[in-house]
Amino acid sequence: MSPTATPWWRSAVIYQVYIRSFADGNGDGVGDIAGIRSRLPYLKALGVDAIWINPWYKSPMADHGYDVADFRAIDPLFGTVAEAEQLIEEAHRYGLRVIPDIVPNHTSDQHAWFQAALAAGPGSPERERYVFRPGRGADGAEAPNNWVSAFGGPAWTRLPDGEWYLHLFAPEQPDLNWEHPEVLAEFESILRFWFSRGVDGFRIDVAHGLIKHPELPDLPPRRGVDGGQPWQHVDHPHWDRDEVHDIFRAWRKVADEFPGDRCFVAEAWADTPERLAAYVRRDGLHTAFNFDFLMSTWDPEDLRRVIDNSLSMLGAVGAPATWVLSNHDVMRHTSRYARRTVKRWVPGERYQPEGPVDLELGTRRARAAALLMLALPGGAYVYQGEELGLPEVEDLPESVLQDPIWERSGHTGRGRDGCRVPLPWSGQTAPFGFSPEDASAEPWLPQPANWGERTVEAQTGDETSMLELYRTALRLRRDDPALGDGTMTWLDAPAGVLAFSRDPGFACVVNLSDEAYPLPDHASILLASGPVEDGLLAPDQTAWLRT
Repeated sequence: MSPTATPWWRSAVIYQVYIRSFADGNGDGVGDIAGIRSRLPYLKALGVDAIWINPWYKSPMADHGYDVADFRAIDPLFGTVAEAEQLIEEAHRYGLRVIPDIVPNHTSDQHAWFQAALAAGPGSPERERYVFRPGRGADGAEAPNNWVSAFGGPAWTRLPDGEWYLHLFAPEQPDLNWEHPEVLAEFESILRFWFSRGVDGFRIDVAHGLIKHPELPDLPPRRGVDGGQPWQHVDHPHWDRDEVHDIFRAWRKVADEFPGDRCFVAEAWADTPERLAAYVRRDGLHTAFNFDFLMSTWDPEDLRRVIDNSLSMLGAVGAPATWVLSNHDVMRHTSRYARRTVKRWVPGERYQPEGPVDLELGTRRARAAALLMLALPGGAYVYQGEELGLPEVEDLPESVLQDPIWERSGHTGRGRDGCRVPLPWSGQTAPFGFSPEDASAEPWLPQPANWGERTVEAQTGDETSMLELYRTALRLRRDDPALGDGTMTWLDAPAGVLAFSRDPGFACVVNLSDEAYPLPDHASILLASGPVEDGLLAPDQTAWLRT
């Protein structure tokens, strides 16, 4: 794990492990560290470079771990700090790096700091670590401002003593005051705690949300999306404020204290590529998720615009692009693409697909999108199960829904449980190898009965399967000097087709039209997302060419 001339993260393919749903080692129906350790050989064989693990810290689980009570402890549901250290060591032996989540915007309401703030009362130093305010109106019964929670409902909760506290997410997740020096010092200490135990970096949750306008003004009228164009940045009172970059410059200095190319990746929702690029300047964070790519439609002009803007703005500050199709917060792309018309997803709004579901179409497009993503310059993220072609589970019974969005929205938003259903590994019946055969409990979310055909076991060795497509693509990507970090050049192509070259001797062609497309001159086909007959690339297919 020694530093290299080109940092590993510039080209890395990082696999997202949603720990609750990856693999259950102890049979309680919930994934854990033991489960991850048991599947390290699978991840190595898949061909990824690192794993990003969603929060594993001690938590009451009001938001499945994103409400952290102790950042230096592992929740007993998942294991222990000693097991985490064993996982890090074993992953490194497999050549895999480990990137846990860090959640700096808020803590759990059970965190020692917040409990002390409740006990100390209004005006106390303990409350200054969070965002407490008196209410408006004659008796203070109105919230301090009109901010709303990302999970639905108001972003303020009133305490019996009359003060209100801010929570941009669930009430169990009070926002920290990042203007307070103790908050800055505490998180730098937490980073060092885990860096000293061998983690290779952190994914930063809600990286754009730490700083709030000091006067906490009301939200202005919302500026939405006009005709699919990106939002124009406004002086938002709590999202993507310029002062947040001072925090991350300090974090970069902490990471640089440790050997081995430690890195950060920001979950930063920004209105424009220019705003996103600000997070990854040379003295700031290393990379940031490219949500514009994830949100785009299945349209060649939209995709080309996103690709061009991303490479231009990130390249201007010397940062690589990172491409992502799915994660634990959005509908799986196999299902997004399974509608004839793919809507552009707008951040801050629930994604509501339109039209009947055609999973054959969605799978065909997902295969093509995977090869497009893995051919683009920079790094990529693979959300667990996308390599199996898993669709969104859109028919979970209401009685099993656990995402806080379901309750906070008054049962109008089903939340994110549909993309978090536990993975199928083997067998023909639930739990499909997710839990041991003698498991004492069923998986925490039910798996569809027909997932036997989607297991790792069923797809292994089947050259037509999604899993073998990913394995082959990742192997070629690792071995081909043209792929990973670098540059690309668009090639002439008719409407509905995207084609680009990468040196030396590589081309990628994506057919998003309704007609078969004759492939350009090439020496051989390295890989295609579907059968190529008579040199014709069928609609919704991608081919990698040796030129």
